Amino acid sequence: MRHPFRDPEPAGGDLGRTVVDEVTWYMRENKVTRGELAQAMGVSPGRVSQILSGDENLTLRTLASVIEALGAQVEFTLRPMNEALA
Repeated sequence: MRHPFRDPEPAGGDLGRTVVDEVTWYMRENKVTRGELAQAMGVSPGRVSQILSGDENLTLRTLASVIEALGAQVEFTLRPMNEALA
């Protein structure tokens, strides 16, 4: 189940924060704890906390590992900033 669209990020918005917000939303909706995510990723709970803090520059490799461990998929769309969300 997809959550309702939020307002788009303002110009210069923090893409990393947006991604972390989406991951934490997905975890909450699917009742996945940080400990369960850590176990599925084969990392420590502390590492998951670092990833989800929003302070870290996430690599695509790290993001792919999180998404795979969640059994999720990602949708990614580029559009002009002034285009309204459908």
